[in-house]
Amino acid sequence: MAPVAVVTGSAMGIGRQVARTLAGEGYDLVLVDVQDQTELLGELRDRGCAATAVVCDVASEDDVERLAARVEDVDVLVNNAGISLLEAAETTTAQQWRRVLDVNLTGPFLLCRRFGRRMLEKGAGSIVNIASIAGLHAVADRSAYNASKHGLIGLTKTLAAEWGGRGVRVNAVCPGWVKTEMDAADQASGGYTDQDVTDRVPMGRFATPEDIAAAVAFLADPARSGFINGAQLPVDGGWIADASWTSLRLRKR
Repeated sequence: MAPVAVVTGSAMGIGRQVARTLAGEGYDLVLVDVQDQTELLGELRDRGCAATAVVCDVASEDDVERLAARVEDVDVLVNNAGISLLEAAETTTAQQWRRVLDVNLTGPFLLCRRFGRRMLEKGAGSIVNIASIAGLHAVADRSAYNASKHGLIGLTKTLAAEWGGRGVRVNAVCPGWVKTEMDAADQASGGYTDQDVTDRVPMGRFATPEDIAAAVAFLADPARSGFINGAQLPVDGGWIADASWTSLRLRKR
């Protein structure tokens, strides 16, 4: 029987590529999103993957319970669903703050709690939380987003400590800037340009969804990462490693 992976936020961007990558590695998939996934579902089934799509708001405890009722067994949980908010801290409303924290942090907690119980019952499983380099360092005008991703890394470490001895590994992938629909929407607000990012990244480019999905597949697989637990893996082209000023970095290329 094929292992089963639940992937949230799978309708687009990183989540969609994670689904494709895990399908290629032989997983059956449960695709979770608030958006329609008919096209992706057809694509995966055409490739021979046993895939199911479920409409679910990860921030809703009732939705998460309904999702869990439809999934009998799970080997891998990828908490990818998330939203962005570019807003100065002093003008961020409480409603905006709560919505970002609800989706980006409370949602993963609800899913980890619900599916983690099943993994603990069988003594095996892997949870991969999609955090961000904004969970390791601060990025201006993103107070809610930064807080949610810092919190997600804290949740990852705590669950790794609690569950690692019972067979369930919990790790986080921390992407840098990735070319996705979310990035396009953020750039449309006028907050930054491609060059702002490529000048800052030592490798001189954005990450691709494939870069992130490869890291997820690695952490999901006990044969390749069976003794990795509680890690926060940056996939950022060296962003957080490089403290150089821009002109020095660019002279080295």
